[in-house]
Amino acid sequence: VQLQACGGGLVQAGGSLRLSCKASGIVFSINTMNWYRQAPGKQRDLVANITSGGSTNYADSVKGRFTITRDNVKRTAILQMHNLEPEDTAVYYCNVPWRGRHYWGRGTLVTVSS
Repeated sequence: VQLQACGGGLVQAGGSLRLSCKASGIVFSINTMNWYRQAPGKQRDLVANITSGGSTNYADSVKGRFTITRDNVKRTAILQMHNLEPEDTAVYYCNVPWRGRHYWGRGTLVTVSS
């Protein structure tokens, strides 16, 4: 199983970024895809997820600003982030549960300057 995440970078407060996570080695269409983030000195927290049926769930801190979508043909999960705040600065990780294990992509750094 491989998860390839990309799209992080440096952006000013109020800006937007789009993260993508391409999965291989799993039956993508039947899996829930998760995005987590970990800020310096803090625990890793769930940001958003999307089920195989397209139902979504968001952390309260990102509701109304972030949108998670999936493209089953491209085997990709997308996290579109708008109106970014300095508090969104973190390493973002995609995650998928598969056959009793959780797999993690290499994180991508998002830095939001004030």
